Amino acid sequence: MLVGPLLNPINTTMVSVALAPISRDLGIGSAQAIWLVAALYLASAVAQPSMGKLADRFGPKKVFLTGLVIVGVAGFVPEFLTGFGGAVTARVLIGIGTSSAYPAALTTLRQQSERIGKPTPPLVLGALSITSLVSAAAGPPLGGALIAAFGWHAIFLVNVPLAAFGFVVAGLWLPSDASRPRRDDGVPVLTALDPAGMLLMTGTVSALLVFLLDLSDGLWWLLGVAVALLVALVLRELRAVKPFIDVRLLVTNRALSRTYIRLFLVYMVAYTMTYGFSQWVQDVASYSSDQAGYIQLPSAVIAGVVSFLVARRTRVRTPLVIAATVPVVGGLLLLGLHAGSPVWLIALVPTMFGVPQGLASVSNQAALYRQVPSSYIGTAAGLSRTSVYIGAIAASSLIGGVFGERPTTPDLHLLGWVIVGVALLLSALTILDRALRRADRSAAG
Repeated sequence: MLVGPLLNPINTTMVSVALAPISRDLGIGSAQAIWLVAALYLASAVAQPSMGKLADRFGPKKVFLTGLVIVGVAGFVPEFLTGFGGAVTARVLIGIGTSSAYPAALTTLRQQSERIGKPTPPLVLGALSITSLVSAAAGPPLGGALIAAFGWHAIFLVNVPLAAFGFVVAGLWLPSDASRPRRDDGVPVLTALDPAGMLLMTGTVSALLVFLLDLSDGLWWLLGVAVALLVALVLRELRAVKPFIDVRLLVTNRALSRTYIRLFLVYMVAYTMTYGFSQWVQDVASYSSDQAGYIQLPSAVIAGVVSFLVARRTRVRTPLVIAATVPVVGGLLLLGLHAGSPVWLIALVPTMFGVPQGLASVSNQAALYRQVPSSYIGTAAGLSRTSVYIGAIAASSLIGGVFGERPTTPDLHLLGWVIVGVALLLSALTILDRALRRADRSAAG
């Protein structure tokens, strides 16, 4: 179950050290190369809740295995569709395929808990976040090593053996869908899936993300389209028998809504750092792709250790407060970097973002797991990832607008100030959230 969820985050961050060599090889600028990042996020933001809905209806194992097949096929695409178009197509397919794993895994955990009549152990639940987090943090050093040894095509081909291994072990050991709880068998398939809600959600997210991706073009009409589709989505879901997006739940369950907002803000900060810092290290500080990956390796180690420690505990508020405040220090450290900075200082900065990623990933997932009913867990898990991807798209848009064709040190400092501002907002939202205090008291009881 843990193999599948690592594929999306590792592909998410592995490309960060590939942007510079791909740009040089294909003759494109930084603003165009960032679409390799955005393509996966756009596909994942739409596919995650859709895959969660399918897992809730048809069973998580079927959805899990289908996604792995798509990932394996995507790994070969750049070998046959050469050029920038082939790379973007592969990233879209990887985004769709990897989106099946996390909501299917979380659904499997909840259903297994119901089958055996025992609550999910915190460390087992936290293992999902730990796997995703460690793979995301390990993406830059792995990508750097693969590019140094085989070229940038290797970051796509590595998905083939990973997906094949995941397919085999999932096929052998994931619980059969025949043993899952049957809640919607009496409901027609189209009613249970709510395809109209899916399409409206897809249109809303797509219009918003494409607008965010290229703010410099001033595509304000897309923002209007996103708002109009959002209104239509809300009206539709309020009338739906089995809504794709349970609007009433989001309104009444404000703690869940705040969890989604926290995820958006913390990952906007994290990915602004990951992608902006990686490009600056290579293009301005003149480190190679593999060196840029190794510089971020301590962050991966720290994130893994911190996430393991916090996964063993039931309380979530303190880890989330730390995760919100530490990036303020990291953003301020970015302001002190320049091309001649010593390597120890350059390596120190990303470690300040490994700590909050480790804490936020595990604790926000634990909060969400407590906040949603069992029948909605797959879709809710998918929406949590959509919040992450919208934050990542916002980061990509910010980096593309600030860096333009090539990053500079003043541009990096501007990103540092943005990180400080967003982290302060995140800190206020987390510290003032009374629901987190109540959840901790309930867990302690």
